[in-house]
Amino acid sequence: MGMFDDTVKNSVPGGSLATPIAVAVGALILGKLFGGSSSQASAPPQPIPAQIPVNPPTTSVVGGLGDLIGKLTNGGLGQQVNSWVGHGPNEPVQPGQLGGALGGGILDQLSKSTGLSQQELLNQLALALPAVINGLTPKGRVPTVADLEQK
Repeated sequence: MGMFDDTVKNSVPGGSLATPIAVAVGALILGKLFGGSSSQASAPPQPIPAQIPVNPPTTSVVGGLGDLIGKLTNGGLGQQVNSWVGHGPNEPVQPGQLGGALGGGILDQLSKSTGLSQQELLNQLALALPAVINGLTPKGRVPTVADLEQK
């Protein structure tokens, strides 16, 4: 199992990649929801996969992680995100803050694809995302493709 799979599995309640929250985390990182470096700006949003791909391409993990970190930072969560990426304890994030940073359109897509209410989704993401982002940034920075391929 790759670094991405291990990190998500170890960070979500139940430890399964098939849980709705694992699907949501995978969609946030791999789903090309933000129109940044992991997708073309003119491309329409891609449907969220029913489950997380096993051993996704490292380029999609790096690009998607960078896009997610950018979205959260631009949404006012820079201090929290910096603590998740950096060394030291992870600062918590409130579900409402996370919802504001992600935006209603993304929450609607994630809610529809997971079957979770937006509130339950945000409650679980607020617990899982700090651990996932921390696990994917062990060197205190967004990894490079080479970093992920070494695992």
